Amino acid sequence: MNPTLTKNFVAEAAIAANIIVKQGTADGQVLAGAADTDFIFGVTGELGAAAANDRVDVIVAGIAEIEVGGAINRGDPVTTDANGKAVASTRHTHVENTAAAYVQNAVTNAASAERIIGFAMVNAVAGDIADVLLAPSLA
Repeated sequence: MNPTLTKNFVAEAAIAANIIVKQGTADGQVLAGAADTDFIFGVTGELGAAAANDRVDVIVAGIAEIEVGGAINRGDPVTTDANGKAVASTRHTHVENTAAAYVQNAVTNAASAERIIGFAMVNAVAGDIADVLLAPSLA
């Protein structure tokens, strides 16, 4: 593991080690990521398991080891599944406006922005612990 910045937070609910986290409901609190639209920003360390209201270290920059929830390939942008595990981002895809009465700038497939935690550095499958270069952003 090569974390370059680790910050301590309060676990709002129980969080396991190597799990993607999002902002909690109050400042200084974190929860396991639960959706690809969550504001995910870090990963609990390998010793990061915490019960509700316990302190937990979160890696927010560098290379983190993350538990994988589905197949990912080296270089894939990764996001969180419903359990804070890394899965490949589906990314936004554009749907062409094919309406008969075309309207410039019409919304054709509006969706919430998918957030990624970073990029896979190795190929991995569900259950693996994989290195991910942290680069939180929108897909």
